[in-house]
Amino acid sequence: MSFCVSTICFSQTENFSVSFENDDYFQAILKLEKLTDKHFYFAEDWLPEEKVTKNYINVSLVEVLEDLFKSTTTNYYILDKTIILTRNTIIYDKLPEGFSRSLDSEETHFTGNAVEKTEVNNSPIFLRNNDKLDQEIETIFIGKEEIGQSKRNFRLSGYVYDKETNQPISDIAIVTENGKGISTDKEGFYNINLSPGINILSIRSLTNENISKRFVMYNDGHYSFYLSENLEQLDEVMLSSNMDSNIDDANTGEETIDVENIKNIPLVLGERDVLKVATLLPGISTPGEGSAGFNVRGGKADQNLMLLDDAVMYNPAHFFGLFAAINPFTTGNVTIFKGNIPAEYGGRLSSVFDITTKDSDTSEFRGEASFGLVTSNATVEIPIEKGKSGLILGGRATYSNWILRSLDEESLSDSEASFYDGIVKYNHQFNPDSKLSATAYFSDDAFSITSDSLYGFQNRLFSIKYNTALSEKTRGEVILANSDYRFDINYDSDLEDRFELGYHINETEIKFNLNSNISAKHKLNYGISSKFYNVEPGYIKPIGDSNIINFEVNRERALESAIWLADDFSVSEAFLLSAGIRYSFFNALGDSEVRIYEDGMPKNDDTVIDTQVYDDLESVANYSGPEFRFSARYILTEGLSFKASYNNTYQYIHTLSNNTTVSPTDTYRLSGYHLKPQQAQQYSFGIFKNFDANSIETSIEGYYKTSDNVLDFKTGANLNLNEYIETETLQGEGKAYGVEFLLKKKSGKLNGFIGYTYSRSFLKFDSEFTDEQVNDGEFFPSNYDKPHDFSLVANYKLTERFSFSANFIYQTGRPITYPTGKFTYDDADYVLYSDRNEFRIPDFYRLDLSFNMEGNHSLKKKAHYFWNFSVYNVLGRNNPYSVYFVTEDGQVEGRQSAIFGIPVPTISYNVKF
Repeated sequence: MSFCVSTICFSQTENFSVSFENDDYFQAILKLEKLTDKHFYFAEDWLPEEKVTKNYINVSLVEVLEDLFKSTTTNYYILDKTIILTRNTIIYDKLPEGFSRSLDSEETHFTGNAVEKTEVNNSPIFLRNNDKLDQEIETIFIGKEEIGQSKRNFRLSGYVYDKETNQPISDIAIVTENGKGISTDKEGFYNINLSPGINILSIRSLTNENISKRFVMYNDGHYSFYLSENLEQLDEVMLSSNMDSNIDDANTGEETIDVENIKNIPLVLGERDVLKVATLLPGISTPGEGSAGFNVRGGKADQNLMLLDDAVMYNPAHFFGLFAAINPFTTGNVTIFKGNIPAEYGGRLSSVFDITTKDSDTSEFRGEASFGLVTSNATVEIPIEKGKSGLILGGRATYSNWILRSLDEESLSDSEASFYDGIVKYNHQFNPDSKLSATAYFSDDAFSITSDSLYGFQNRLFSIKYNTALSEKTRGEVILANSDYRFDINYDSDLEDRFELGYHINETEIKFNLNSNISAKHKLNYGISSKFYNVEPGYIKPIGDSNIINFEVNRERALESAIWLADDFSVSEAFLLSAGIRYSFFNALGDSEVRIYEDGMPKNDDTVIDTQVYDDLESVANYSGPEFRFSARYILTEGLSFKASYNNTYQYIHTLSNNTTVSPTDTYRLSGYHLKPQQAQQYSFGIFKNFDANSIETSIEGYYKTSDNVLDFKTGANLNLNEYIETETLQGEGKAYGVEFLLKKKSGKLNGFIGYTYSRSFLKFDSEFTDEQVNDGEFFPSNYDKPHDFSLVANYKLTERFSFSANFIYQTGRPITYPTGKFTYDDADYVLYSDRNEFRIPDFYRLDLSFNMEGNHSLKKKAHYFWNFSVYNVLGRNNPYSVYFVTEDGQVEGRQSAIFGIPVPTISYNVKF
């Protein structure tokens, strides 16, 4: 620290030069006193806490003071040789012109302990000296009063954080004395206009403490709330809803998962699984046990947009769906849109899974770890700059390779089954209005069970987001994201046909998204995005001296862009309307060769009449169209509302698979010259009712969905390494409808939820050509048509430390195509099959139980632990994973296989520090 003076003067109008280097304000003021004949009067705790590094050359004392305090809440008043410093306020030696007239008019009045100006500008803000502020409510002084300021309202903005985890909390209600208020957005940010003078703000939350604070507004300013967890939340199981947002918002089919409390739910091998919990919710299912992918409201598995910090994750599973590739320790929020999808999202027909990683604690080092029978997980949060930035590191791995090699089974000695994933997120708060976050994620799977083939797939993604306030009413964010997914099979044998087979997809997106609170009645969301695809649909490469021919299907590239605008319009306190439009554009790009087929004829090798060649990045095909998003909510009585919605969507990327369940061997193709984009439209209606101060939620929702250009395959199709995929695929129409019921009890010793869905899903592929028809061109059940789906999740707390949990799941068996007979022709046996999906595999049901034991909840403990003892599939139900047929002794016999045909006990230990 140093201080130097080149010229010393004793008048604030005479110039001098001075430098400060890393001085605090108290030291700087004392040194200014030594240079002048002035005496400063102030309270030391009013001074800013920042350090001062300034260099002033040939300036006056007034210029020095103006510059020192311009970005602070400190004002100053000069009276002869005395300088008085004040916090927030101005010392007036005369009233502004017109002030006395304003006091006599109706335009200026006292509110609480302050004079509040409503119409006349330039009115000071006074606190009455003979009135004491209520000490039970903390008083916060905001802003710096300015002479001649003319604003009628001041803006207060900031964030709401969880005091223990330092994570932002969304959907927290912040209410003024007159009952008006706002709620925090998904980043925990709020922005509210308040009158000059005293304002009382109250926070009302079911999951966190309710508090009130007094704000004395002198100007625009920032304040962040830190809320303690409501003790009642200890009784919650997994689904959280802040206040009565399920009643108040306009979205149908929106679900939120409480990531922290899924630890109480018994899951296979003790691994917390956010996505498996999602399948317990009405309207969301999987094809079967141990399978990846989700079917949402009768849609295909590739019709779900899976986002991790705004980057697309193509395969969110390990071990074909036995484990999720999402780390529960680093996950902050999971929001699922299965009904009305907000206009900012696009590219998929059925749903959006918006998963965000939590921010690192910026105040102290934190960590969490778990140890199970098959996997371990560890996460740490590292402050980088105290109060501003931090780094979160998470990693998971399995030691199943070691287990396989330890078994006394020779056939498994060369087997491999392993996965790991890691995530890094950096978050930096520049100021209360600006925030930067960057996420990097990588996962790797490799498995080979009694086989010469080593299967492997990898997810890699990166995203960076900058969020800032552009004005008093508008916040904006810019997002850059890249996703990369690749799959390969390495076939290594003693023969000369060793090869590597695989595919690869990469996409990069930039997105600008803005939110504007135009008024108390209108909230706008608008933006623009563009995404570039680079797809290698398939390749085969020889290994070593193999005789396999090196072959690669032509790569596909495309540009998908969109622009959107949506308005949440509060028509009245009871009626909320959300209307939006998204217009999407898709341009398939070369280089490529496209077959031209004879009009009115089936697409096959015999009907090719020409080949069209497209140069690098030349436009091959263009598609575009409007996507409308409408939803409405009407509150009939307190705790009871009706909602309805309509939306239509486009999807330009497709999964090619002839498996019933999602498989890593599936490949991806883009819409193009022959392959049209899929389209869907959905209508939904729901009734939502809460009881017992919102601790019990009930809802019943119905939906009807139609789709066009749905992709499927011809009977006997060969999809692997096929350059002309249009000859093996079909595009038809689909329809789905259903009713979903949910009863959720969020507090009390016994809590949990019951969900039931009745739904149907059908497809239709009709053509004038027989080989392009399925089931004679009539509607038939889709592979994921399961009419009845029931789930029960319950948690009973014996004490605050000990609890029992249970899951019970029942689902109708999925459709399947059976052989119904055989015949002999020309000395060869042939099998006759039923119509596609005419039969069903046996119904699925499973019961899981667990006992949970927590350490004591003392806040002084350096670490808190949690034990989970679970039994998965208590009844030992042999739920079929697949059904297949073999011929023995001239007879066709059906066989079925299951992933878990016996009870599976497990134990896991979790520690948080």
